[in-house]
Amino acid sequence: MLILKEITMHAATLSFRAGDEFAEQTRTLANMLGLKSSDYIRQAVREKNEQVMAQRMAMLSKALSADHLSLNESLDDSLEDGLH
Repeated sequence: MLILKEITMHAATLSFRAGDEFAEQTRTLANMLGLKSSDYIRQAVREKNEQVMAQRMAMLSKALSADHLSLNESLDDSLEDGLH
């Protein structure tokens, strides 16, 4: 027996105000790439989101690494106690 589950995609709408120059430049660049303006903007925002997330992950990784190093150094100091 095969059961198919329907997947419903829901698209949210985002809107923002943009100056005429920005809007025209966006339309021109989208057309140059053969994209609709909405697809061009969607791609740009997705790329920016990925960039911000990568920067955040790098910052958190660096902070975690510093915490880990500090903990290791404090443990190294405690291991030397009484061994001399």
